[in-house]
Amino acid sequence: MINKLRNFTIRNRHNLAVFILLNIACAMCIGLVGARVAYSESGRHLGLIWNLFLAWIPFILSYIAHATSWRRVTLYFIIPFIAFLWLIFFPNAPYMLTDLQDLTRGNVGAPLWYDVIIVVWCSWTGMLLGVISLYLMQNVVHRTFGRNAGWVFVFVISATSSFGIYVGRFVRLNSWDILQNPAETAMEILGLVIDPSMRLAAFTLLYTIFFIFVYLLLYSFSHMLQEQNIKANEAPEQLAETQPTYVQK
Repeated sequence: MINKLRNFTIRNRHNLAVFILLNIACAMCIGLVGARVAYSESGRHLGLIWNLFLAWIPFILSYIAHATSWRRVTLYFIIPFIAFLWLIFFPNAPYMLTDLQDLTRGNVGAPLWYDVIIVVWCSWTGMLLGVISLYLMQNVVHRTFGRNAGWVFVFVISATSSFGIYVGRFVRLNSWDILQNPAETAMEILGLVIDPSMRLAAFTLLYTIFFIFVYLLLYSFSHMLQEQNIKANEAPEQLAETQPTYVQK
């Protein structure tokens, strides 16, 4: 039992490290906001904690989908439902980037540099949750429909989530509205699609490009590390093959 647990830890050490670091980041965000509330006796930036909670929802859903997608029963019957919920809540993760504009309201009760640290740390944590969540879902699509379908999925979701961020920030609709009032929410969103404003088009385009850039950068960096690990493991084997063998007489 101990050996199995040890082998599991070794195989999944990077996954565990990512999960632990995300939890540490969230704990740090909560601590920073809590310290500010205690120091300034104001509830400013408390909304960031709620936004972090919402950003964890698509991460958890994508992890469940990824972990259960190896079985055909869940792949075709359960995962579509999970994917639908994931799609609704996914924009909440990159949405936290727009919280940076709260800094323009001025700082009350705390230094500006402290507010910058709070908002940037929370926004970056939300972005990372979104990137990892999208990576897990892309992997599910890749295994099921192929590599090209996986990348099409990434670009479509990036554009869709950017539109969702706009809807959440400026129209003030959220994921719960889709579940509580689907017909009314769908009509309001359809009105935006039929008659888009210049601000909507510019916002969606720029946020899509930015999110794809961040995703591709982190995706390439992670695979670069994987290639280095593979080369590092192959080096001792190649060295052993080149060593001369001696036959005892």
